[in-house]
Amino acid sequence: MADFELRHLRTMAAIAGEGTFGQAAARLGYTQSSVSQQVAALEKAVGGPVFDRPGGPRPVRITPLGEVVLAHGRELLAQAQVLTDAVDRFRAGHGRIDIGTFQSVSNLILPVVIRRLLDEHPGCDIRLTDVAPEDPRTGELDLLFHDGPVEGEVEQVKLFDEPYLLVTGAGAVPDGPVRAKLLDDVPMVAWPLTHHQRWLERTLARAGAQPRFVFRTTGHETILSMVRAGIGWAVLPWLALHGHDAWSDDQLAIHGLKPAPTREVSLYWPAGRTASPLAVRAREIAVDVAGELAGRM
Repeated sequence: MADFELRHLRTMAAIAGEGTFGQAAARLGYTQSSVSQQVAALEKAVGGPVFDRPGGPRPVRITPLGEVVLAHGRELLAQAQVLTDAVDRFRAGHGRIDIGTFQSVSNLILPVVIRRLLDEHPGCDIRLTDVAPEDPRTGELDLLFHDGPVEGEVEQVKLFDEPYLLVTGAGAVPDGPVRAKLLDDVPMVAWPLTHHQRWLERTLARAGAQPRFVFRTTGHETILSMVRAGIGWAVLPWLALHGHDAWSDDQLAIHGLKPAPTREVSLYWPAGRTASPLAVRAREIAVDVAGELAGRM
Protein backbone atom coordinates (compact mmCIF):
# COMPACT_ATOMS: atom_id res chain seq x y z
CA MET A 1 0.00 0.00 0.00
CA ALA A 2 1.37 3.40 -0.92
CA ASP A 3 1.92 6.10 1.68
CA PHE A 4 -0.82 8.51 2.62
CA GLU A 5 -0.87 11.53 4.92
CA LEU A 6 -2.66 12.22 8.17
CA ARG A 7 -4.41 15.16 6.52
CA HIS A 8 -6.06 12.71 4.12
CA LEU A 9 -7.46 10.80 7.10
CA ARG A 10 -8.64 14.04 8.74
CA THR A 11 -10.43 14.99 5.54
CA MET A 12 -12.06 11.57 5.30
CA ALA A 13 -13.24 11.78 8.91
CA ALA A 14 -14.67 15.25 8.27
CA ILE A 15 -16.58 14.04 5.19
CA ALA A 16 -17.95 11.06 7.15
CA GLY A 17 -19.09 13.43 9.86
CA GLU A 18 -20.57 16.16 7.64
CA GLY A 19 -22.01 13.95 4.90
CA THR A 20 -20.82 15.96 1.90
CA PHE A 21 -17.57 17.11 0.40
CA GLY A 22 -18.76 20.72 0.42
CA GLN A 23 -19.63 20.79 4.11
CA ALA A 24 -16.37 19.04 5.00
CA ALA A 25 -14.47 21.64 2.96
CA ALA A 26 -16.19 24.45 4.85
CA ARG A 27 -15.39 22.83 8.22
CA LEU A 28 -11.73 22.29 7.37
CA GLY A 29 -11.20 25.61 5.60
CA TYR A 30 -10.31 23.92 2.28
CA THR A 31 -11.76 24.34 -1.18
CA GLN A 32 -14.06 21.56 -2.34
CA SER A 33 -11.60 20.67 -5.10
CA SER A 34 -8.83 20.29 -2.50
CA VAL A 35 -11.04 17.89 -0.51
CA SER A 36 -11.74 15.88 -3.67
CA GLN A 37 -8.03 15.69 -4.45
CA GLN A 38 -7.19 14.44 -0.95
CA VAL A 39 -9.86 11.75 -1.12
CA ALA A 40 -8.56 10.70 -4.52
CA ALA A 41 -5.02 10.45 -3.13
CA LEU A 42 -6.27 8.36 -0.20
CA GLU A 43 -8.24 6.04 -2.48
CA LYS A 44 -5.20 5.57 -4.66
CA ALA A 45 -3.13 4.71 -1.57
CA VAL A 46 -5.60 2.13 -0.21
CA GLY A 47 -6.47 0.71 -3.61
CA GLY A 48 -10.21 1.40 -3.84
CA PRO A 49 -13.06 3.85 -3.16
CA VAL A 50 -13.74 4.93 0.38
CA PHE A 51 -16.98 6.77 -0.44
CA ASP A 52 -19.89 6.12 -2.77
CA ARG A 53 -20.84 9.41 -4.40
CA PRO A 54 -24.51 9.52 -5.44
CA GLY A 55 -24.05 13.01 -6.90
CA GLY A 56 -25.95 16.22 -6.38
CA PRO A 57 -26.78 17.40 -2.87
CA ARG A 58 -27.30 13.89 -1.54
CA PRO A 59 -24.86 12.78 1.18
CA VAL A 60 -22.02 10.44 0.35
CA ARG A 61 -21.94 6.94 1.80
CA ILE A 62 -18.86 5.30 3.21
CA THR A 63 -17.86 2.03 1.53
CA PRO A 64 -16.88 -1.20 3.37
CA LEU A 65 -13.24 -0.41 2.55
CA GLY A 66 -13.84 3.10 3.81
CA GLU A 67 -15.18 1.73 7.12
CA VAL A 68 -11.92 -0.17 7.65
CA VAL A 69 -9.78 2.82 6.71
CA LEU A 70 -11.82 5.20 8.88
CA ALA A 71 -11.77 2.95 11.95
CA HIS A 72 -7.98 2.58 11.91
CA GLY A 73 -7.51 6.12 10.66
CA ARG A 74 -9.25 7.52 13.72
CA GLU A 75 -6.86 5.53 15.92
CA LEU A 76 -3.91 7.03 14.02
CA LEU A 77 -5.36 10.53 14.33
CA ALA A 78 -5.87 10.05 18.07
CA GLN A 79 -2.27 8.85 18.48
CA ALA A 80 -1.03 11.77 16.40
CA GLN A 81 -2.94 14.15 18.67
CA VAL A 82 -1.39 12.56 21.75
CA LEU A 83 2.04 13.06 20.17
CA THR A 84 1.23 16.66 19.27
CA ASP A 85 0.02 17.37 22.79
CA ALA A 86 3.16 15.81 24.29
CA VAL A 87 5.43 17.87 22.04
CA ASP A 88 3.48 21.04 22.86
CA ARG A 89 3.78 20.31 26.58
CA PHE A 90 7.52 19.67 26.19
CA ARG A 91 8.00 22.96 24.36
CA ALA A 92 5.97 24.73 27.03
CA GLY A 93 8.30 23.38 29.73
CA HIS A 94 6.23 20.48 31.04
CA GLY A 95 8.94 17.87 30.64
CA ARG A 96 11.47 16.35 33.03
CA ILE A 97 14.66 17.93 34.29
CA ASP A 98 17.49 16.25 36.25
CA ILE A 99 19.64 18.55 38.39
CA GLY A 100 22.82 17.73 40.29
CA THR A 101 23.54 19.76 43.39
CA PHE A 102 25.53 20.05 46.64
CA GLN A 103 24.55 21.00 50.18
CA SER A 104 24.90 24.78 50.20
CA VAL A 105 23.13 25.18 46.88
CA SER A 106 20.43 22.74 47.96
CA ASN A 107 19.75 24.78 51.09
CA LEU A 108 19.56 28.24 49.57
CA ILE A 109 19.63 28.56 45.77
CA LEU A 110 17.85 25.46 44.55
CA PRO A 111 14.61 25.94 46.53
CA VAL A 112 14.10 29.31 44.86
CA VAL A 113 14.88 27.89 41.40
CA ILE A 114 12.45 25.00 41.95
CA ARG A 115 9.70 27.24 43.27
CA ARG A 116 9.92 29.54 40.25
CA LEU A 117 10.01 26.60 37.83
CA LEU A 118 6.93 25.03 39.41
CA ASP A 119 5.12 28.38 39.42
CA GLU A 120 5.74 28.73 35.69
CA HIS A 121 5.36 25.04 34.78
CA PRO A 122 3.23 23.23 37.36
CA GLY A 123 3.32 19.98 35.38
CA CYS A 124 7.10 19.65 35.13
CA ASP A 125 8.97 16.70 36.63
CA ILE A 126 12.03 17.80 38.64
CA ARG A 127 14.58 15.18 39.82
CA LEU A 128 17.46 16.15 42.14
CA THR A 129 20.72 14.29 42.82
CA ASP A 130 23.46 14.95 45.37
CA VAL A 131 26.70 14.75 43.39
CA ALA A 132 29.89 13.54 45.04
CA PRO A 133 32.35 16.46 45.15
CA GLU A 134 35.29 14.13 44.51
CA ASP A 135 33.99 13.00 41.11
CA PRO A 136 31.54 15.51 39.64
CA ARG A 137 30.13 14.51 36.25
CA THR A 138 27.09 15.66 34.32
CA GLY A 139 26.32 12.17 32.96
CA GLU A 140 22.58 12.11 32.29
CA LEU A 141 22.02 15.30 34.28
CA ASP A 142 20.59 18.33 32.50
CA LEU A 143 22.25 20.75 34.94
CA LEU A 144 24.92 20.48 37.62
CA PHE A 145 25.72 23.03 40.32
CA HIS A 146 29.33 22.67 41.41
CA ASP A 147 32.11 24.65 43.06
CA GLY A 148 35.05 23.29 41.11
CA PRO A 149 36.07 21.82 37.75
CA VAL A 150 33.81 19.15 36.21
CA GLU A 151 35.03 16.19 34.18
CA GLY A 152 33.96 15.63 30.58
CA GLU A 153 32.74 17.87 27.80
CA VAL A 154 30.65 20.55 29.46
CA GLU A 155 29.53 24.11 29.11
CA GLN A 156 29.22 26.39 32.11
CA VAL A 157 28.15 29.75 33.42
CA LYS A 158 29.82 31.23 36.46
CA LEU A 159 27.27 32.14 39.13
CA PHE A 160 29.48 33.95 41.67
CA ASP A 161 32.67 33.90 43.74
CA GLU A 162 31.65 32.81 47.23
CA PRO A 163 33.78 33.97 50.18
CA TYR A 164 34.69 31.83 53.16
CA LEU A 165 34.10 33.55 56.50
CA LEU A 166 35.37 33.06 60.04
CA VAL A 167 32.80 32.06 62.67
CA THR A 168 33.66 32.61 66.33
CA GLY A 169 31.79 32.83 69.57
CA ALA A 170 30.23 36.24 70.18
CA GLY A 171 32.84 38.78 71.35
CA ALA A 172 35.81 36.46 70.85
CA VAL A 173 37.60 38.96 68.61
CA PRO A 174 36.90 42.61 67.72
CA ASP A 175 34.38 43.32 65.00
CA GLY A 176 35.64 43.46 61.43
CA PRO A 177 37.92 41.37 59.22
CA VAL A 178 40.51 39.07 60.79
CA ARG A 179 43.91 38.35 59.33
CA ALA A 180 44.07 34.71 58.31
CA LYS A 181 47.50 34.23 59.91
CA LEU A 182 45.93 34.90 63.33
CA LEU A 183 44.27 31.46 63.02
CA ASP A 184 47.63 29.75 63.39
CA ASP A 185 47.42 27.14 66.19
CA VAL A 186 43.84 28.22 67.00
CA PRO A 187 41.47 25.33 67.87
CA MET A 188 38.96 24.89 65.06
CA VAL A 189 36.04 22.72 64.00
CA ALA A 190 35.93 21.73 60.33
CA TRP A 191 34.70 19.32 57.74
CA PRO A 192 36.55 16.03 57.15
CA LEU A 193 39.32 16.23 54.56
CA THR A 194 37.16 16.49 51.46
CA HIS A 195 38.49 18.00 48.25
CA HIS A 196 37.34 21.50 49.22
CA GLN A 197 38.42 21.24 52.85
CA ARG A 198 41.93 20.31 51.72
CA TRP A 199 41.89 23.30 49.38
CA LEU A 200 40.77 25.59 52.21
CA GLU A 201 43.47 24.35 54.56
CA ARG A 202 46.15 24.79 51.90
CA THR A 203 44.88 28.32 51.33
CA LEU A 204 45.09 29.13 55.04
CA ALA A 205 48.56 27.61 55.21
CA ARG A 206 49.76 29.89 52.41
CA ALA A 207 48.49 32.81 54.50
CA GLY A 208 50.58 31.59 57.45
CA ALA A 209 47.87 29.77 59.43
CA GLN A 210 47.90 26.13 60.49
CA PRO A 211 44.97 25.78 62.91
CA ARG A 212 44.56 22.89 65.36
CA PHE A 213 41.52 20.98 64.16
CA VAL A 214 39.94 19.62 67.33
CA PHE A 215 36.85 18.15 65.70
CA ARG A 216 35.94 17.20 62.16
CA THR A 217 32.33 16.52 61.28
CA THR A 218 29.95 16.71 58.35
CA GLY A 219 27.11 19.20 58.27
CA HIS A 220 27.31 22.96 58.69
CA GLU A 221 24.74 23.05 61.49
CA THR A 222 26.79 20.58 63.55
CA ILE A 223 29.90 22.70 63.07
CA LEU A 224 28.02 25.85 64.15
CA SER A 225 26.74 24.01 67.23
CA MET A 226 30.32 23.20 68.21
CA VAL A 227 31.33 26.85 67.77
CA ARG A 228 28.43 27.88 70.03
CA ALA A 229 29.62 25.33 72.58
CA GLY A 230 33.06 27.00 72.59
CA ILE A 231 35.23 24.09 71.45
CA GLY A 232 36.71 26.10 68.58
CA TRP A 233 36.13 28.44 65.65
CA ALA A 234 35.25 27.54 62.07
CA VAL A 235 35.75 28.81 58.53
CA LEU A 236 32.67 28.19 56.39
CA PRO A 237 31.35 29.39 53.02
CA TRP A 238 28.88 32.27 52.85
CA LEU A 239 26.02 30.10 51.55
CA ALA A 240 26.28 27.78 54.53
CA LEU A 241 26.10 30.63 57.02
CA HIS A 242 23.28 32.41 55.23
CA GLY A 243 21.28 29.20 54.90
CA HIS A 244 21.49 28.66 58.68
CA ASP A 245 20.74 32.31 59.66
CA ALA A 246 24.05 32.49 61.49
CA TRP A 247 24.08 36.31 61.27
CA SER A 248 21.03 36.55 63.53
CA ASP A 249 22.48 34.19 66.16
CA ASP A 250 23.60 36.21 69.20
CA GLN A 251 25.95 33.40 70.26
CA LEU A 252 28.01 33.72 67.08
CA ALA A 253 30.11 36.38 65.40
CA ILE A 254 31.02 36.35 61.70
CA HIS A 255 34.14 38.00 60.32
CA GLY A 256 35.71 38.40 56.93
CA LEU A 257 39.22 37.03 56.41
CA LYS A 258 42.25 38.84 54.96
CA PRO A 259 43.19 37.49 52.49
CA ALA A 260 39.71 36.14 51.80
CA PRO A 261 39.45 32.52 50.53
CA THR A 262 36.82 32.28 47.81
CA ARG A 263 35.39 29.47 45.73
CA GLU A 264 33.81 29.77 42.30
CA VAL A 265 30.29 28.37 42.08
CA SER A 266 29.16 27.55 38.55
CA LEU A 267 26.34 25.85 36.70
CA TYR A 268 27.35 23.15 34.21
CA TRP A 269 25.53 21.24 31.47
CA PRO A 270 26.61 18.69 28.85
CA ALA A 271 28.23 20.19 25.76
CA GLY A 272 26.81 19.20 22.39
CA ARG A 273 23.44 18.07 23.78
CA THR A 274 20.30 19.97 22.81
CA ALA A 275 18.81 21.37 26.00
CA SER A 276 15.09 21.14 26.65
CA PRO A 277 13.13 24.39 27.07
CA LEU A 278 12.75 23.49 30.74
CA ALA A 279 16.52 23.15 31.19
CA VAL A 280 17.10 26.47 29.41
CA ARG A 281 14.57 28.18 31.66
CA ALA A 282 16.10 26.61 34.77
CA ARG A 283 19.50 28.00 33.76
CA GLU A 284 18.03 31.46 33.33
CA ILE A 285 16.34 31.34 36.72
CA ALA A 286 19.51 30.03 38.42
CA VAL A 287 21.56 32.89 36.99
CA ASP A 288 18.96 35.41 38.19
CA VAL A 289 18.85 33.93 41.70
CA ALA A 290 22.64 33.75 41.90
CA GLY A 291 22.89 37.40 40.83
CA GLU A 292 20.53 38.41 43.61
CA LEU A 293 22.60 36.49 46.17
CA ALA A 294 25.91 37.81 44.88
CA GLY A 295 24.67 41.33 45.51
CA ARG A 296 24.34 40.47 49.21
CA MET A 297 27.74 38.84 49.70
